[in-house]
Amino acid sequence: MAFTGTGTKDDPWVLSTPPGGSQYEMYRDDDVLVCQVGSTRLSYQARCIEDLHEMLKKHGDWMLLGNADEQKPAAPGTVEAWARAEDNPVGGWYGLKKGFRGRFANYVPPLLEALGLAEVEHNARNNRMRAL
Repeated sequence: MAFTGTGTKDDPWVLSTPPGGSQYEMYRDDDVLVCQVGSTRLSYQARCIEDLHEMLKKHGDWMLLGNADEQKPAAPGTVEAWARAEDNPVGGWYGLKKGFRGRFANYVPPLLEALGLAEVEHNARNNRMRAL
């Protein structure tokens, strides 16, 4: 999937959600990955890029994204569930701001694809990803 930007605050990556319905911007600010979706700002631990790639390599096959808001449970065995799990490398949420910690699987996978680390499906629903 096409993207623009270099990933800095002044030149953020411009990405699209897996279904392709929405564009958003992301940039890395030291140890924080900032995601700007309209007027909403989400932030994730920047190490999620490397951690997610490593987990997907170990998983070895396609994994459902399972996108969900923070207030809703994530389906077991999905990228979203992993990003909240107590047994992931950070011991819980990669999202940094309570109330805005969810939707990891909607915004981070397209970045891994843009960086050449993963393949992401772009269907209307039930998208998956795998490591490259």
